[in-house]
Amino acid sequence: MFTQPISTSPENRRGEGQVSRLLLAPGQFGSRALAVTWVDAAPGSQQPLHAHPESEQVYVIVRGRGRMIVAGEEREVQAGTLVFIPPGAAHAIHNHTHQELTYVSAASPAWDPPRGEFEYRAPGST
Repeated sequence: MFTQPISTSPENRRGEGQVSRLLLAPGQFGSRALAVTWVDAAPGSQQPLHAHPESEQVYVIVRGRGRMIVAGEEREVQAGTLVFIPPGAAHAIHNHTHQELTYVSAASPAWDPPRGEFEYRAPGST
């Protein structure tokens, strides 16, 4: 059995008030085709619009409410909602509320982890 607590997961601070923690990285624990993140989105934050050309993805809203954008369509989401994102679809989530929004994301096949400004780093590192 393999486990990965949030407290030791590499994190990515996106600069828009969203912190992504990489719970399952490509290749971790022998995973071949899956990446999983836990994301806390501050009130008013918006994830940059982006796409994963080869990966399908889901977001599962765990806490709060927000507005999901997928391939130009916008829809309100709340805790308990799953959003499916097809490969290549531009997507983002916007927390337009005054409360924190939390979601879990899973992608398959696993995307390449970002480098540079948005690279995942050990908790507490700069």
